[in-house]
Amino acid sequence: MITVSGLRKTYHARRREVVAVNDVDLEVRPGEIFGVLGRSGAGKSTLLRCVNLLERPDAGTVLVDGVELTALSDRKLRAARRRVGMIHQHFALLSSRTVAGNVAFPLEVAGVPRTQRSARVAELLELVGLSDRAGAYPAQLSGGQKQRVGIARALAAEPTVLLSDEATSALDPDTTRSILDLLLDLNRRLGLTILLITHEMDVVKRVCHAAAVMREGRFTESGPVSELLLTEGSELAAGLFPLPAVQTRQGETAFDVTVSGPAADEPLLSELVRELGVDIRLLGGGVETLAATRAGRLRLAVAGRGEDAAGFLRRRGALVTEVTR
Repeated sequence: MITVSGLRKTYHARRREVVAVNDVDLEVRPGEIFGVLGRSGAGKSTLLRCVNLLERPDAGTVLVDGVELTALSDRKLRAARRRVGMIHQHFALLSSRTVAGNVAFPLEVAGVPRTQRSARVAELLELVGLSDRAGAYPAQLSGGQKQRVGIARALAAEPTVLLSDEATSALDPDTTRSILDLLLDLNRRLGLTILLITHEMDVVKRVCHAAAVMREGRFTESGPVSELLLTEGSELAAGLFPLPAVQTRQGETAFDVTVSGPAADEPLLSELVRELGVDIRLLGGGVETLAATRAGRLRLAVAGRGEDAAGFLRRRGALVTEVTR
């Protein structure tokens, strides 16, 4: 649905060149929620603006829904962008327009007749849970309500792809969860493909099927969340499941054990104890339901037969790494 190849974008400031996006490849499959995670200045927002060509990349290609946007003229590009919705960090609502007026705006620009606009606006406001706020103005709304208006407006032209630029970073935790749940619901009900950027690990944990970690304009890792969890040294896995410091006793060996998919719900530790007769202490971690899979990461201290215990868990599909102090 979204394919980015060899993307590069540079800026020139104070006689020096700043490479914001450096040879990035990205593949977002149809119906997938893909998160790009990184700190401020990593190049995430520039990447997103290059995907819908609000910024023209210096090199590389961008295909969205089978159309190569980087090859289009400005006129054709404007038409193609109608299939790509965009939601913003700070809502970008028109203060002089009501909720209904904001949602209707892109339809007016597209020349949709008034009766069709009204029906579509009513449908969208019901979809995002704001039917009773159609006549309100942005100043009368909470942050979460403003973002719901932004989402409804982004969906007005029935896009196949939705881009989210830090859509929850200005919201409190409870509101963030409600907006993420709405995006997940829209993804499931409408089959929307969503590319979102964020600096919050919990966003990836709650809604993303696949993700990439971005640093200094490059992806340091990328792929389905379930696969990255089982990749040794994964920064994403460590962030999703932070673990405490190693505190072992004499004769114990510490291991980090990561499981994904069906293995996360298997009684692996009790089976390990029965089979090998070893003592195990749980130092930290847990098992959770992510958007795409069940997964868990545990830090264990095994008393004796550490290598045998690691081998047993690996045969059951776990990623096992010995941890030293």
